[in-house]
Amino acid sequence: MIAILDQGRFHFSYGMALVPLAYGDGEGDDSILLTAANQFNLAGPEAVQDKSQNFTVANLNLQAGKKAMEMSDFVLAYSYFDNGISFLRKKHWEEHYNLSLKLFDLAAKCALTNGDIVILRLLSEQVMLYARSYEDKLNVLYLVTCSLAFSFRLPESIEKGLDILANLGIDLQEWRSTEACIQETMTLLSTRTDDEILNTRQMTDPTMIIALKFLTKLELGMTQTKPRSVLFVTQKIIELSLAKGMSSMSPIGFVYFGAFISKRGDIRSGYRYVELALSLLDKVGAESAGEVICIATQIKIFVEPIQAALEYHDDGYAASMVAGDVFNALLNPLLKNSCMYVAGVKLQTMREEYDKFERLAKENNQSIFLVQVKQVQRDVLRLIGSDEEVTIPEEQKLVASNNSVLKTFCFRKAYISFMFRSYDDAKEHVSKFYDCRENAWANLM
Repeated sequence: MIAILDQGRFHFSYGMALVPLAYGDGEGDDSILLTAANQFNLAGPEAVQDKSQNFTVANLNLQAGKKAMEMSDFVLAYSYFDNGISFLRKKHWEEHYNLSLKLFDLAAKCALTNGDIVILRLLSEQVMLYARSYEDKLNVLYLVTCSLAFSFRLPESIEKGLDILANLGIDLQEWRSTEACIQETMTLLSTRTDDEILNTRQMTDPTMIIALKFLTKLELGMTQTKPRSVLFVTQKIIELSLAKGMSSMSPIGFVYFGAFISKRGDIRSGYRYVELALSLLDKVGAESAGEVICIATQIKIFVEPIQAALEYHDDGYAASMVAGDVFNALLNPLLKNSCMYVAGVKLQTMREEYDKFERLAKENNQSIFLVQVKQVQRDVLRLIGSDEEVTIPEEQKLVASNNSVLKTFCFRKAYISFMFRSYDDAKEHVSKFYDCRENAWANLM
């Protein structure tokens, strides 16, 4: 039998033989690239005989990880980045800074997508320790901010995002009235046609690109805890996009502005900005497509036939999965399922869809979504006539701390009380719903 050390050398030699083919003519072959990386990783760092090979292998794992991300396999991608890091030599932050930063940044992104917050924290600590500039720390700071939002620490996530934006010189100017903010945004947009907006130049400043990511993350978080602030974030996204160029995050600003205008009662104008946001995706790429489609569909159902419009949420789910955006991958089917009542879907079909969603939420440890879907699931079972009990251990905690969850809770209680002719209870819960409604931004439905 081949000795373990000899096996490692065999795998390593095979990998080295494939390297020229993996990079051939600048294009290379994806299957050869992945095979070469797999051979190196089977061999392990111990098989390296020339220190110059460490850089080659680490860089090959970086390229293989990027390819796995393109295939939406973030678990596989993380394994390549992790292996790439393992091949780096001591003092790699000094000798191969750019390669090290890319490997750690992308490994952290995959860790977040895979729900491994501990690994994300360890990777981010290394970047924070060795990064040469504040700008080089921004990617992991963004990922850490996202992880806080997913870990029931939404206020802390928002505060951290605001601090970072302040460091970048971006001020939301929340001392203004919302009406003034609306008028300023409308005036800004009125100076350009839709075609001019769609053909705005691309954003190239790396700092501004990451700044827009922080702004869009704030937008999503503030809808749940600081709804008044959402409009100011929206305006800043639109303002920077028109002044500095469009980024992959820019469509989010336009779709939220369309949603806000619709919420004020002007559905037709809101629909225009929603369609503009969707068109922008074709110009800037689909990184934010899951969130844009999610918000856009909730406006579309007021203009287009609801049964057909709800199917857009399937596209939003698919786009989110491709981008590794677990939050919006879950939000799209949740909103689709929640609207099934008014779309005339059979109760048994709804029950099956909610069971499917519950499994998905559990797999991804998304407790907020689990609570919200179980609230509707409970109503479906009562309407079917089932005696099955639905217990929600986290419900009271989230109802007390998250106004959007409270709004959903009050609405569901009012609805089911009305359906069973408990009119006093219905009136009580409707009153509570309106008490919290203005503090919960997403209230079109």
